[in-house]
Amino acid sequence: MKILIRTLTSLFLAVVLLLTFAVPAWAFCGFYVGGADAKIFNESSQVIIAHQDDKTILTMANDFQGAVKDFALVVPVPVAIKREQVNIGDKEVIKKLDAFSQPRLVEYTDENPCETKESAVIQRRDQLSDVAGSRNTTAQRAAPRDLGVTIEDSFNVKEYEILILSAKESDGLETWLRVNGYQIPKGASEVLDPYIRQKMKFFVAKINLKEFKSTGLDALRPLQIAYQSPKFMLPIRLGMLNAKGEQDLVAYILSPKGQVEVANYRTVKVPTGNEIPEFVKEDFGKFYKSTFQRSYEQENKKVAFLEYAWDVSNCDPCSTTPPTSEELRKAGVFWENNSNDAIIVPRRGRRFVPSSNTFITRLHVRYARAQFAEDLVFQETSNRDNFQGRYVMNHPYRGTLTCSAAQGYVKKVADRQQQEAQNLAKLTGWNIADITKRIQPLTAFKPTSSGNEPFWPWK
Repeated sequence: MKILIRTLTSLFLAVVLLLTFAVPAWAFCGFYVGGADAKIFNESSQVIIAHQDDKTILTMANDFQGAVKDFALVVPVPVAIKREQVNIGDKEVIKKLDAFSQPRLVEYTDENPCETKESAVIQRRDQLSDVAGSRNTTAQRAAPRDLGVTIEDSFNVKEYEILILSAKESDGLETWLRVNGYQIPKGASEVLDPYIRQKMKFFVAKINLKEFKSTGLDALRPLQIAYQSPKFMLPIRLGMLNAKGEQDLVAYILSPKGQVEVANYRTVKVPTGNEIPEFVKEDFGKFYKSTFQRSYEQENKKVAFLEYAWDVSNCDPCSTTPPTSEELRKAGVFWENNSNDAIIVPRRGRRFVPSSNTFITRLHVRYARAQFAEDLVFQETSNRDNFQGRYVMNHPYRGTLTCSAAQGYVKKVADRQQQEAQNLAKLTGWNIADITKRIQPLTAFKPTSSGNEPFWPWK
């Protein structure tokens, strides 16, 4: 049989959105603040977390919506961050890890049942689907200590102006931010308070519009911060304040040890390995969105979903080539020897490279305040079992069938298509009758000639 692999492309969960405003911006799942007239929403986030022992490098990207001049970001961090601990990330690396780890569709095409199996050649190929005036930041600034707010540090990193703040109480921090030109979402004080009680700091980033324009780019680049702390967590509560509804977070967690799980919520695998009808190929994104939503509801909206877990140096099936050592370095991996990249060699239909010391876990969390009252706390495990969200499509052989085995093959395909329809209905909740209407049955076959048929032409 022939095999074709396609990947999930323009899904709601982990894509770089081409937004309608002038300049799309990347950021993170803290809360967003801006001018009084700014309409800013935070609906989905992507992060890369490279973690070993108590060392973490966090790469932050998001679908920030609004004018770049109004962009600002507030993220709780466990320790004070210095200038040398902040870097500008590469958004292409986020795209690469997304493409490498995303749920995928695998297509199988039946060989002619009238040919011997010995003559059939199995081919495999991997294919990627196509995806498709500066602010005065110092003017009218409130005296920090008047409100119990301390500026621990301030510095610039390319187009970003960054403050590291600490605060004694949440009302004072909220007031300080408002006085300094930030539009704080309602309820910010309540959400800020737990971070202050934990003595966490606040990483605040604004845009230097002049520096941004000098880059010649049409989008803000991701921010990376490195820190050392026993806290292995990700703050998500602030990002809920200015959300229109439920939000999606996709975390690509890189570890030399093995799979990473969420410690304070259950981690559940997405459905995988299911055979589904051919027509799903027309809109795989819609299919997976429905499948994820149904699983999310069945789990009472209180779990983190595992979508992919694998050594980054290999894959089967591959949605794209594994990330290179240079791409891993840009993603924050600091424990690898990046001196040489292994060559990718075809081997019995799969791509592989020698094993690396980096394991990737893709976690997808859909969250709202009612279900996720706590930030995400992670734990490393030594589990290096492979897992991927993978869905199977079978294409029947639709050529002329003239052998005695054809009748049995036609019945086998009909039974298979019926089962595929049931699988799809169970995964998505779609109506089984509507699914069945869209399935194309196999055409009738012609039995092999017996040699005794009438010879006259008007038969």
